[in-house]
Amino acid sequence: MLTSNIRFQSFRNKNKNKKITIIFKDIKKEFDNKKDLFLQSLSVNYKNSFNINNLKKYKKFNLYSLIGMGGSSLGAKAIYSFLNDRIKKKFNFEDNIDIQKKYSADKKLNIVISKSGNTLETIVNLNTKKDIKNSIFITESNNNYLRKIAKEIDKEIFEHRNYIGGRYSVLSETGMLPAYLMGLDPKKFKRIDYLIKDKKFQNQLIYNVSSILDFHTKKKTNSIILNYDPSSHDLFSWYQQLVAESLGKKSKGILPIISTMPKDNHSLMQLYLDGNRNNFFTFFRVENRSSKKLNKKYLTNSHVYLSNKNTNDILKAQFEATQNVFREKKIPFRSFVVKNRDEKTLGELFCFFILETIMIGKALKINPFNQPEVELIKKETYKILKG
Repeated sequence: MLTSNIRFQSFRNKNKNKKITIIFKDIKKEFDNKKDLFLQSLSVNYKNSFNINNLKKYKKFNLYSLIGMGGSSLGAKAIYSFLNDRIKKKFNFEDNIDIQKKYSADKKLNIVISKSGNTLETIVNLNTKKDIKNSIFITESNNNYLRKIAKEIDKEIFEHRNYIGGRYSVLSETGMLPAYLMGLDPKKFKRIDYLIKDKKFQNQLIYNVSSILDFHTKKKTNSIILNYDPSSHDLFSWYQQLVAESLGKKSKGILPIISTMPKDNHSLMQLYLDGNRNNFFTFFRVENRSSKKLNKKYLTNSHVYLSNKNTNDILKAQFEATQNVFREKKIPFRSFVVKNRDEKTLGELFCFFILETIMIGKALKINPFNQPEVELIKKETYKILKG
C-alpha cells in the first residue's frame, strides 16, 4: 500500500539509493523548517490569495470557462475529470488556440489564469470573446497584460505567487480556486503534512526514485502510463507536463507517454512487449463500484465464462493479465490501484508525483523548476508576429 486510499506495487528493483534517501531527508527538513516556500504551498497551512467566503458570489454560475495554458489549466482539468461524478457544474477548458465552443444558454464565468500574465495563447483566447464582463483573473502581482486588463474592466484579481511554477501550482490558487467552484473542498487535497512523515510512503517514494534513476542510467527513458481509467487521462496529461518540462534539460530527461488501455492492446502492445527495451511502465486503474453488466442473452456457449461479469471485471482481468506477461518478460513496471475516488486520494497522487519529480531532478543535478528552452519559441513567435 502507498496509502489507505491507493494500493501500490513498486518496481521490482527494491534497492534504496543512498543519494536519494539523503535528497528526501533534505526536502523533508526544508518542509519541516518551513524554509522552502513552494513546499509550503502543498501544505494544509498554506494561505491562498483568495478567501472562500468572498468566492461564494461566483458559485451562482452554471458554466465556467477556464482560460489558461499548461500548468494554468492542466491541474484543474485533472481534478474536474477525475472527480466528475461529484461535480454538478459544467467546466470548459480553453487550453489551446482552437475554435471556441458556444454555450449560449448558460450564464458563464471566465477564469483567466497565467502566471506571467503575458501568455500569448491565453491573450488570444481572451480576445476572441465578445464580452468578458463576467471574468476573474489569477496572475502574478507585477504590471503584466492580464493585470492591466482586469483593472481596466474592474474585475477581481487573485495572486499567483511568483515562487510557485505553473506545473507545480495545482495545490495552490490555480487548482484550488476552480476546485472550490466545482463544489469540492480544497483543504482535503492537502496531504503532504501527513504523507511526508509516513514511513511507508517515504520508502515507496525512495524506492521509485531510485529505480527510475537506475532506468535513466541504462537509457530507459520512456515512462509509459498504461491507463485503464478514462477519467484519469487528464491527470496523466498533468503528469506529462510535470515530468517532461521539469526533467528535460542538459541532454537528460524522461519522456512520459499516455497509453489508453485496453484499446492499445490492439495497437501498441506488440511494441511494448517485443520492441526496444527503452521503456518503463506505470499501470493505473480505479476500482469502480458501478459498471455495466453484460447481457447474458447474447452470450453463446463459447463465451459462457462472461456470464455475471461486468465491464469492471473485464478491465481488472486485462490489467492483471498484462502485468503477468510483463513479469514473465522482465519488463519493469509499477502499479497504482485507486480504491477511493475523492479529493484526498487525488491530493496524494499529486503529492507523490511532485515529490518524485523534484527528487529525480535533484539526483540528475538539474533544476526541476525552470524551463529555459521554452522561452526560445516564445521569443521567436513574438519576433514573427511583430514583423
